[in-house]
Amino acid sequence: MSSNTVPTCIVVKVGTAVLSLEEGGLNQDRIDALATELAEARAQGFSPVLVTSGAIGAGMDVFHWKTRPTVLRDKQAAAAVGQVSLMEAYKKAFAAHNVTVAQILLTRADLDDRERYLNIRNTLRALLERQILPILNENDTVATQEIKFGDNDTLSALVAAKMDASHLFLLTDVCGLLTDPGAEETLLPEVFRITPDIEALVQAGTGSRKSVGGMGSKLLAARLAMASGVDVWIASGRVPGVVLDILNGRGVGTRFVASPEALNARKRWIAFGRRPRGSVFLDDGAVRAITEGKRSLLPSGVVKTEGIFGPGDTVKLISRHGVEIARGLTAFGAEDLRKIMGKSSLDIPGVLGRSSPSEIVHRNNLVVLS
Repeated sequence: MSSNTVPTCIVVKVGTAVLSLEEGGLNQDRIDALATELAEARAQGFSPVLVTSGAIGAGMDVFHWKTRPTVLRDKQAAAAVGQVSLMEAYKKAFAAHNVTVAQILLTRADLDDRERYLNIRNTLRALLERQILPILNENDTVATQEIKFGDNDTLSALVAAKMDASHLFLLTDVCGLLTDPGAEETLLPEVFRITPDIEALVQAGTGSRKSVGGMGSKLLAARLAMASGVDVWIASGRVPGVVLDILNGRGVGTRFVASPEALNARKRWIAFGRRPRGSVFLDDGAVRAITEGKRSLLPSGVVKTEGIFGPGDTVKLISRHGVEIARGLTAFGAEDLRKIMGKSSLDIPGVLGRSSPSEIVHRNNLVVLS
């Protein structure tokens, strides 16, 4: 392989429930099996990126805690201790296959800034070009609620989108999305759009006693990755060889089919790379103009705002039914927007006392989600 060539990227996210033993401690056998699988994927011409949970869970075992801590400093202490154990386990597992690993810890703030967002891709590509396997995790030792992804499902989807990955694998302790949770025979094999009916199948829980993710967070991650042109699989991380089986056309799980109209890099950043700072609620006419007419958002279509945001921040655009239909970069802060909402664009200069854009969110800075 030449030094500047990266084979097809795949992103594999593995959850705490898969990595941990029921009685406590990391499941080294499962980590070894995962390393074997990803080493074989490399041999088949793929470039795996691993997104791992488990640092806090591993730290809990060191501290002999039986339940996940709720106090922030305890979470951060557990993550600081557990991250060492987790990376030692991965380093040992991949060394058996002569694979060098690298650790990358991220917070949401790393993606809010576009320059840092682009640098993450450059770093990952530099590692993959040198045949080093990146292992990513949320930086729980410094992350506060303000800068947290919330779970590694979201992080893995953002990475998959940024790296133009062909596949995102969300490995969990169930076999996929079930139409009747608890019954394997009702596995839903394929999803083309995440509709309200699909969302209704999911009750977002708190995960296991050591984890925070649930099927709800996986649906959100799938939605993000699908819009970016990435095929997503939710499958059991306890099934040996599940990633290779899926890549070779014989796997079991739920496939979320990539959108044929993938967002470009800038649109991905607008939609998913930044944390929304607020919400803008729209009337039915504005919803139709945005979703069907592909038009900009004008002040006349705004009925309410929530949150504190300024010009250039990302906001959610929400219908009167409470459905998020789009995201975009607002040209106005929350205070000014409340003054001009419901008014004609021609009225803006008179209301604000200055010359201003006529659109709240220009269509070039807007991404339709639903």
